[in-house]
Amino acid sequence: MEKTTNAKEQICAAKIFEMILNFLQMVMPITLSKRVLSMALIAAGIPDTRVTELTGLCDRSVRALRKSLQEPDASNLFSLGGRRGKKNKLADVESIIVEEIKTGNYSSRQQIVDMIYEKHGIKTSLTAVSGLLKKTASNG
Repeated sequence: MEKTTNAKEQICAAKIFEMILNFLQMVMPITLSKRVLSMALIAAGIPDTRVTELTGLCDRSVRALRKSLQEPDASNLFSLGGRRGKKNKLADVESIIVEEIKTGNYSSRQQIVDMIYEKHGIKTSLTAVSGLLKKTASNG
């Protein structure tokens, strides 16, 4: 009897969330509607698998959303399209690093990575340094 009641409650919950999702879609795009509903469920402590079942978001999206909610800067959670990734770690010190590269004696990307960590305390990758060098070269 208890198992039947639990199944009925889950079906009822799924229908309620479907109604909420349909309502949200009247005022915002479906992707954003699912994200908003997922954020509410995550905040309520619902496990990721259940959030996936109720909202239709994939497991990876739910995990990424949970991780984003734990970050202090959650300003990009309500944006669609464009760049949704994290802020570039080097954005605030990029010009300083470029000047250091121009004046310093660095013969490899790894030396630049090491310098960034030593002087600015920022752990970065060789790929990020390559992107910075490419951007610097293209800007003149």
